[in-house]
Amino acid sequence: MYKRIYQLLLVAATIVMLTSCGSTKNIAYFQNSDDIDFSRSEYLYDARIMPKDILTITVNTANPEAAAPFNLIVATEMSIAQGRSRLSNSGQSLQTYLVDNKGCIEFPILGTLEVGGLTKSMCEKMIHDKILPYLNSTENPVVTVRMSNYKISVLGEVNRPGMFNVGNEKINILEALAQAGDLTIYGVRENVKLIRENEKGKKEIHTLNLNDADIISSPYYYLQQNDIVYVEPNKVKARNSNVGTTTTLWFTGTSILISIASLLYNILK
Repeated sequence: MYKRIYQLLLVAATIVMLTSCGSTKNIAYFQNSDDIDFSRSEYLYDARIMPKDILTITVNTANPEAAAPFNLIVATEMSIAQGRSRLSNSGQSLQTYLVDNKGCIEFPILGTLEVGGLTKSMCEKMIHDKILPYLNSTENPVVTVRMSNYKISVLGEVNRPGMFNVGNEKINILEALAQAGDLTIYGVRENVKLIRENEKGKKEIHTLNLNDADIISSPYYYLQQNDIVYVEPNKVKARNSNVGTTTTLWFTGTSILISIASLLYNILK
């Protein structure tokens, strides 16, 4: 009789543990990579300037004095606090330019420039051409544009959620997830959400399937500045979060019952 009770408890505990395990069939990335034509992914991504971007723009010429009017210098807080009349190299920085909601900046000498929607190279060429009339004909200025606040956010079932700065102004969905420590085992890989706001302020949500190798050819493979990536939890994690400590108590109680049944069986057999 006691042997029968022990066997029933053991079977019950096994069923509970098995039903609490999630499926592993959708864990691997790029499961169909051998069947995908990657010719559509043959292009180089270049970020476009968006409203609220902060730009650093430098102009260099053979004669530094010729470029000086286009490179505004601002005092740092330390320099101002010390009341210096002349700025040292450690007490100065280049003026940055905040792109307004219309995609424009105010640039010295040139005035209002519409830079929204341009790539960096397009913006550099536009400024280069516009400042040529102000320079000696022998000068060939070099214009460099950088985005100072290029960042993305990764939330949900990843190991290190957070906001990440992108120094080279180019990042894809896989690199973003790598920055966040990759998905946890509970992350749903075929239903990753990408939240994006376009240059007109319209919000969009796109679904990405990391199990599908064709994601490399997706127009959303490369992330734009201020994109948000959300990885939702699978049913196992959601169920566990709803049950909370009750699940832990259930497993503890089940373990105790098995131990008692085993003890009784050994004593009374």
